[in-house]
Amino acid sequence: MPTEAHSEPRGDRPWAVRAAGWFDGRDGRPGPVLVVIDGGRITAVDTTGAPPATDLPVRDLGDVTVLPGLVDAHVHLAFDPAEPPERLATVPEPVLLDRMAAHAQAHLAAGVTTVRDLGDRDFLALRLREQLRASGAPAPEILASGPPLTRAGGHCWFLGGEADDQAALRRAVADHARRGVDVIKIMATGGAITPGFRTHESQYQRTELTEVVEAAAAEGLGVTAHAHGGPGITDALAAGVAGLEHVSFFTADGIDVDWATVDAIAAAGVHVGATEAALPEGDIRNPAVFAKLEQRSINFVRMHAAGVRLVCCSDAGVVPRKPHGVLAHGMVRLGRYGLANPDALAAATSVAAEACGIADRKGRLAPGYDADLLIIDGDPLTDLTALHQVRAVYRAGQQAYAKPSPRA
Repeated sequence: MPTEAHSEPRGDRPWAVRAAGWFDGRDGRPGPVLVVIDGGRITAVDTTGAPPATDLPVRDLGDVTVLPGLVDAHVHLAFDPAEPPERLATVPEPVLLDRMAAHAQAHLAAGVTTVRDLGDRDFLALRLREQLRASGAPAPEILASGPPLTRAGGHCWFLGGEADDQAALRRAVADHARRGVDVIKIMATGGAITPGFRTHESQYQRTELTEVVEAAAAEGLGVTAHAHGGPGITDALAAGVAGLEHVSFFTADGIDVDWATVDAIAAAGVHVGATEAALPEGDIRNPAVFAKLEQRSINFVRMHAAGVRLVCCSDAGVVPRKPHGVLAHGMVRLGRYGLANPDALAAATSVAAEACGIADRKGRLAPGYDADLLIIDGDPLTDLTALHQVRAVYRAGQQAYAKPSPRA
């Protein structure tokens, strides 16, 4: 059982957690670690095993592993996976905000301390962020894009981000920036949940995508592009986006990866959002769909080997297989297809933080970083399924979730 050493930690003075194993966002191993926290930030990480100062309150967590809180770089807090997505157009705002708050808590309980919402309605993720900050209630940090830019009737049109020409796109970027978004999201291709444009079909020309990137840069913002089809991927890359979501290389009837484009993605340092997190594949009844998704997973591991900055994320909320708080399943899946365990862990910690532009304070166990901690039973360096065994979650140094004690 974990024990309290010295004295109970208090929020107005430095204190520490001690664990039997660690992963710091880049590296890790079994062995003692002491993480010192002050004012919601990490001030020291000691892996020498030396005893702490006698006046330092220490919370000894026992035989567990401590990691940085996970970063899910692609979620949709407004989406309910049990409902058709287009219903979002008519859900009353108070109902939607309550739903989004509950979904944020589901992420937190799964060890996700930062989420990047890449598609909401009416900029409600920004409103939710302010409400949660004002309440002081434990919650993940929320980054948000607002409604994604899309064609009239295009992918996720019901979120309100329709813009068809260059002038409309520039106006949309300016409006998003004025409202305080963290990134611009654009639907370079169609998507599976919306009729109109199929996944392999481009929604915008390269010149239009370039217009968006330039307009966003003028506002101090980066752009990430939803891109399933090869031409849309290539055009978004050429336009200068900072991130690419999905990168499926879907065709009308399968997958055809352009490995020269993959090499160009790697050379440009563009982050690829591998939306691999989902419940196990047993509920995919269509063999062709199963094979397609299996091949995409294999391709992601090959992309990583080619030097691509691979981010493990979830796209949570869009379909029943992707409930909120499912991110750990993505790391397990990537590991099953050959990604080394430390790389799978980094893909949802340090590398995900890079993709979100917060690598200076998230995704690492290191001095100066936010004290967002995930405590799990087991060792994920040898068994990624240990990520499902969440013991506790700390957000900015405050315990935000603890595994319920079994009933006597």
